[in-house]
Amino acid sequence: MSKEGGAETGMSRDGIPLSLNRPPAEDLEPWISRMMVAVVTLDNQQVTHGLLCNDASYVRTAIGADWSVQTADGTIALRDETFVSGQHSKAMPLRFAGGIKVAGFMLRPGAIRSIWNVDDGTLIDRIKPAAYIGFDDAALTRIYDPEMTPAEWLVEMEHWLRGTIERRCCDVPDAISQRFEVAAFADPNQSIAEFADANTVTPRTLQRIIKRDFGLTPKQIMRRARTLDLAARICGVADEAEEEDMYLRFFDQSHQIREFVAFFGMTPQQFLTSRQALLTLSLEIRQARRLELLHRIDPGAIRPWMRDPFQAA
Repeated sequence: MSKEGGAETGMSRDGIPLSLNRPPAEDLEPWISRMMVAVVTLDNQQVTHGLLCNDASYVRTAIGADWSVQTADGTIALRDETFVSGQHSKAMPLRFAGGIKVAGFMLRPGAIRSIWNVDDGTLIDRIKPAAYIGFDDAALTRIYDPEMTPAEWLVEMEHWLRGTIERRCCDVPDAISQRFEVAAFADPNQSIAEFADANTVTPRTLQRIIKRDFGLTPKQIMRRARTLDLAARICGVADEAEEEDMYLRFFDQSHQIREFVAFFGMTPQQFLTSRQALLTLSLEIRQARRLELLHRIDPGAIRPWMRDPFQAA
């Protein structure tokens, strides 16, 4: 990815644009795991190719850029609209032009079901219009105002979310799913049977809950967590102190290569040489949340890979 252009929402230590991402307001935390906004002006207006990957469901508003994404339903085009992105079993190719101007929120496992009565499994490797989960695209898209700062954009999204959750009298998502997400962040090589025992559920019940709230099996989630952690390290948006541990999670180099090819369609070396803007943004959001949930950094702290504090104003 080119380092040309400007990023209003932060930079890594080597000059790669980042998003402004943070925990949600406290009253939204049972349903929302992250708020994020990225505003990146690229000098080169040619079409940029990359990858999109989520280990959580998102609602995003994309403004002023043309996106084209290869999903499980085929290639879709996006511009100036709000859409819902499901979790991924593998990365999805995309291309975009006009820089990056996107804001949205990451949902906790099972939160789409709690708020809009839609299971995550129906969204695996898919992007759907806002109407798919039951709200009007314009309700969120029209929040954007060119005079807003990135931080103000997020606050307005939180106001909308608060009203939606209050109006729909939403239940809190299943605690088992939240604990499993933290377990995958902490040690994606741990025994799934031992996790079930420690949380007093049968393996069959665990499989059912996780499949419903993630759309994937527990084993698939652990495999994905290993690969995304190492991908973040390769992209330079992970804690360098964890590097050795991240490599040791794979049996050997051939195992590492197989997992990368399965998820990204390329080897780790190819991944390194084709580092991309939107993918780096997604991986950085995940690592920030991971380190905060594991109490390794404080919310709002300058993260190990950041050059400067976020330009939130």
